Amino acid sequence: MKIDPLLLDFPEQFETARLLVRAPQWGDGAPLNAAIRESLKELRPFMPFARVIPEPEETERVVRRGRLRFLERTDMMMLICDKQSSGVLGACGLHRIDWNVRRFEIGYWIRTSRSGEGLVTEAVHGITDFAVRQLGANRLEIRCDDRNSRSAAVARRAGFTLEGVLRSWEREDDGTLVNQMVFAKVRGIDFT
Repeated sequence: MKIDPLLLDFPEQFETARLLVRAPQWGDGAPLNAAIRESLKELRPFMPFARVIPEPEETERVVRRGRLRFLERTDMMMLICDKQSSGVLGACGLHRIDWNVRRFEIGYWIRTSRSGEGLVTEAVHGITDFAVRQLGANRLEIRCDDRNSRSAAVARRAGFTLEGVLRSWEREDDGTLVNQMVFAKVRGIDFT
């Protein structure tokens, strides 16, 4: 049965113990830009959007496109916010969506000043639960460069299984070939 994701109703946010994770809104560009700028050193090696310092207006455009894609159900960018202060801490989301399979790839990053607090792992647990309960996920993936040990550690802490390494998967701007690790959780094996 073909699924029309535009007809699916689900919340635009969820909470964890310390976080509010929500769809982007108009005006989120400036606080997200500040988080990116603070974290360029850590993001630059693994996140293409951080290779060139974005202007606040460009980040606002990204946020607005993210909002539209969320509403279209083609990509689900979400912001990680501190539940107490409502401050933007980073972003996560469900990407490379296949609604017929109900397959989603989880992406994430956190601002440098809040790394090491377990917030990313908490957000990944939350978005996993959101995808399973609200979206009927059958397969969830986390993919990361095999040099990104911190991202791989999040996947492992969140209970994802390393399925394999895609060797020479992508080419860096300098021509270097890099490997990509693929972690997954699958309905019937890792969740019901």
